[in-house]
Amino acid sequence: MNQPLQIRPAIPADVPTIFALIQALADYEKLSDSVTGNAELLTEHLFGQPSYAEAIVAEWESKIVGFALFFPNYSTFLTKPGIYLEDLFVLPEYRRKGIGKALLMYLAQLALERKAGRLEWSVLDWNQPAIDFYQSIGASVLPDWRICRVTGNALSQLALKG
Repeated sequence: MNQPLQIRPAIPADVPTIFALIQALADYEKLSDSVTGNAELLTEHLFGQPSYAEAIVAEWESKIVGFALFFPNYSTFLTKPGIYLEDLFVLPEYRRKGIGKALLMYLAQLALERKAGRLEWSVLDWNQPAIDFYQSIGASVLPDWRICRVTGNALSQLALKG
């Protein structure tokens, strides 16, 4: 019997669907105005030379219903590479079917194959369902760490202050 769920690496033909899922994620996070890219740039960044990130997709009965986008990072304290999960999203109507957990399990297996010291990601402080889910699979939500970000004009200004 075929399993209804398959997790696999993304291919270029998946990018329009992944980008639509990114837009759905932004809408869920009330950040739709922050999506300024497009599927063409995403294709270039996932599959060009160099590539900047990787993606996996979750297919439910052959329909892409979720994705995870990630890239390598490095821990100086562990002196090991790691995987940083930038985004994970499953369409609302497909949640509670084990798809998010399957995506994270795939990434954990990949981290072990690559001899990574950790798999990490961020979660919005208001997203209690996600926090509860992540804690239920063994993730620690680090209360003492905050994300610092420089973008747009602030990035340009910082670059010029040298």
